[in-house]
Amino acid sequence: MAFALSERAQAAGYRVLSFNEIGSTNEEALTHTRAGERGPLWIAALRQTAGRGRRGRDWQTAHGNLAASLLRTVTVPPATAATLSLVAGLAAQEALRACAPGLDVALKWPNDVLVSNAKLAGILLESEPFLGGLALVVGIGINVGSAPEGLPYTAASLLALGRHVRPEQLFIALADAWLDYERVWDEGRGMARVRKLWLDHAAGVGREVTVKLGE
Repeated sequence: MAFALSERAQAAGYRVLSFNEIGSTNEEALTHTRAGERGPLWIAALRQTAGRGRRGRDWQTAHGNLAASLLRTVTVPPATAATLSLVAGLAAQEALRACAPGLDVALKWPNDVLVSNAKLAGILLESEPFLGGLALVVGIGINVGSAPEGLPYTAASLLALGRHVRPEQLFIALADAWLDYERVWDEGRGMARVRKLWLDHAAGVGREVTVKLGE
């Protein structure tokens, strides 16, 4: 089954390109950017063979998981555009709650989605300037059917948690949730509201954390 958008998302001008397998959804989105595409365009795939995470790390997406990247253009400063990572986190957690009711989902700074302290989803923002604005790619990877192994942290998948969710179903919920939270964000003008909503779902509040900067 190919990935599709709801009628509401389509009416808002969003489109989607669907792949069974791809190197990287973020890279595919950037390739379209360089060819003149300005979005809003989703790139969605069941499997990535060359996915990436923060700081150049690999992001494993085995078949049956969800890799989705949204390409959109903004005219706000890069620092404001970067706050869309919070929008992505909110959209991912809402989609997960909608498709897997009762799931204990939390958001970890700056861009992880956790369930019972295990990483269920990751977010990566990348951008390229163009004349008149900034092309922004918001990558979201969710472990639906399996979780990667050999990581320095615990990872989880929906299937291992006893939740049978189709990636295509999850994508529709994700795209709809993104639409709602992006409207709240309102080109950065609604950031105070986004911040409050994010903190309402934040993991680790009131507890000690470890911060790694560079090396």
